[in-house]
Amino acid sequence: MSQRKKEGVREAILEAAFRLFSAQSYIETSIPAIAREADISTANVYVYFSSKLDILYTLYEPWLNERLEKLDRSLKRVASPEARLERLLVALWRDLPRETNGFAKNIMQALSTTGGGDSYSPHLRELFQSRVAKWIESCLSVSPAESDVIAGVVLMAFDGFAMNVHLDHGMACDAKTARLFSRMLGGAHAEERKEKRPAPSHDDAGRGRHGAA
Repeated sequence: MSQRKKEGVREAILEAAFRLFSAQSYIETSIPAIAREADISTANVYVYFSSKLDILYTLYEPWLNERLEKLDRSLKRVASPEARLERLLVALWRDLPRETNGFAKNIMQALSTTGGGDSYSPHLRELFQSRVAKWIESCLSVSPAESDVIAGVVLMAFDGFAMNVHLDHGMACDAKTARLFSRMLGGAHAEERKEKRPAPSHDDAGRGRHGAA
């Protein structure tokens, strides 16, 4: 009975925090406010979570993973690499920042206000970047190292668009912008492959003329 009660309190804290983070923001939500929303004492919150950041990470990881799984299924249905890259950028730069009243902005707010007492782990960001890198590799046929670099830049843009939803009354990247950048990435990669292609040697040219004769 005691264990079930504890789990119920933990879930009440998470549900209360999710409502407040979604309706307000990380910055505007305090531990006492979460406690009031969950109908428990502030001290009781700290029995289950070490900090507000700890609560946010506990909420954000399953929230993000659920949406990345959905995106993965969506991308698998797109045959063309060019269209798949565009779909990826639209999802990351437009759709995800808008989800759940801009819930992703809370992570950016949290990291920008993290103090020395908060423990930050790059685990979730590394997982996110790893998934994006694999999608980019499948769209552009680049090396794992190159796709990881591109994924890092794509996610920095995601951070900016997520914050922009909060700052600019729900505005984020539009489909036209995502299409432009997907074409730029695809075009730049095509040019790079062309430059790396070895020029025909004199022997090859001679064999070609001989064959033509």
